[in-house]
Formats: sequence, C-alpha cells, structure tokens
Amino acid sequence: MAASNLTSMHPSFFLLMGIPGLEHLHIWMSIPFCSAYTLALLGNCTLLFVIQADTALHEPMYVFLAMLATIDLVLSSSTLPKMLAIFWFQDREINFYACLVQMFFLHSFSIMESAVLLAMAFDHYVAICKPLHYTTVLTGPLITKIGVAAVTRAVALMTPLPFLLRRFYYCRGPVIAHCYCEHMAVVRLACGDTHFNNIYGIAVAMFIAAFDLLFVVLSYIFILQAVLQLASQEARYKAFGTCVSHIGAILAFYTPALISSVMHRIARWAAPHVHILLATFYLLFPPMVNPIIYGVKTKQIRDRVLGLFLRKDV
Repeated sequence: MAASNLTSMHPSFFLLMGIPGLEHLHIWMSIPFCSAYTLALLGNCTLLFVIQADTALHEPMYVFLAMLATIDLVLSSSTLPKMLAIFWFQDREINFYACLVQMFFLHSFSIMESAVLLAMAFDHYVAICKPLHYTTVLTGPLITKIGVAAVTRAVALMTPLPFLLRRFYYCRGPVIAHCYCEHMAVVRLACGDTHFNNIYGIAVAMFIAAFDLLFVVLSYIFILQAVLQLASQEARYKAFGTCVSHIGAILAFYTPALISSVMHRIARWAAPHVHILLATFYLLFPPMVNPIIYGVKTKQIRDRVLGLFLRKDV
C-alpha cells in the first residue's frame, strides 16, 4: 500500500513542451540544433581519438582536455536527442524517472565541467609559474585524484535532487514548459513547500561558480605576474598564448550561464522562450566550440588532426 501511495504522488510521465510560443518553428529550429549537436559529436570524438592514439599527447594538459571532451559529449547527448525528437516527431513524453535521470546527468556533468576547467587553470599555473616542478607536481596519481574529486563533488551535490523531487505531489499537471528536464522547471509543477529545493539549487550554483571562478581568477593573477616578469616580449607572448584556448573555454562555459542567470532575475517580463533559448544555448555552446577552440589554437592537436585527414587523402 505504501509503495502504491508513493507511486500515485507523481505522474508516470511528463510532457515536454519544447520551446513554448515557438512551436510552429520547431522544424526550422531543429536545423541549428542538429548542426550544433553534429559539430559537438564530431569535434569531441575527434579530440578523444587524437589524444588516445598519440602517446605524445598523454600529458596532463591533454588528459584534462580529454576529460572536458567526454563531459561535453555526455552533456550534449543527455538533452539533444530528446529535443530533436520533440522538434521532428512531437515526441513530448518522457518517463518520470527518465526525466530525473536526465536532470541528474545535466546538472552533475555541468558541475564536472566547471571542475575540469579549474583543473586546467591549475595545470597552466604550474606550467608557467613552476615549470621545473611540472612533471613532479602533475603526476598520474594526482590527475586521477583530481578526476575522482570532480566526479565525487558533482555526484554528492546532485544526488539529493531526484530524491527531493520524488517526495512531491505534482498537482499542477505533467506539462513541463521546457525542452528538457531542468530542475526548477520540474519544481514549478510540484505542490507543497518547495523552498528547500529553491534554496538548495541556488546555493549549489553560487557555491560552484564562486569557488571555481575564484581559484581560476587567482591562478591567472599568478600567471600574469609570472608572464610580465619574463625578459623578452616574445617569451611573454608565447607563455600567455598557451592560455588563450583555456580562457576561450572558460568564457564559452560561464558567459552563457551568467547571461541566462541575469535574465532570469532582471528580465522576468521577457517571453518564456527567451529564457529557454538562453538556457539551451548554455548547454549547446561549450560542447560545440571547445573542440574548435582547442583544435585551432593548440598546435599539437591541430597538426595531429591535419595529419589524420591528409593521411586519409593519400
């Protein structure tokens, strides 16, 4: 009886609306979404293949880059296939537990990406500020510990969410005004006291952003000091040039998140589809551009990728 009552508290499925107010444009909007997903798949799979195939790239910087590519693949693949199914086939139904799983993967892997970007900032700091100690500091065991810590932190912070959402009675219907199962979009359907969910979601987001960004900024302050102390302008340019790709990845990840967060708070008058498009852009943009940023700016990867295609042509 208890199990039956628990099941009746929540619907067996939710209905994802897609992008409310723009339903008539779903087919056309699927083109850029599908293109972005295809680029993300091709770019990140190419990065992983090149790094895995070339032993010369089995260095800390490229191991972190492989982690980033893997996270981007999971992030985009956890949402885009279902979004395209909504746009193309009006397949709006998603099982209740599948929705919770999607939400868990979405938010936990976003936290992991932030952690990996922080680890890459630490890698740049050691490479530029303490180059003689690079190989002794960034050892294989330390990199493994960093990876495990990134996963553990994300899982620990996001595991409560599905259990918190299971306890609610969803009296406002099964229709989610979103194109994927975002935490607050699901909470809005619940009855009862949702204050803890609201506070917990905001607290986690603020903690991750403040903690990770603080140490990223501190890393770059020390890097800038070290670069400015180099004797020649060419050496300074070369040292700082190694950080350009990472700075681009940080901007690609945090800028859309910041814009989306600000819009939610100061532009409540904006149409719902504006907020949803910004939130979706935050998910799609980093997985799409990160391989381009690192492929173009990192000579070792650029040379390997060009060599791969030239070899095929021959």
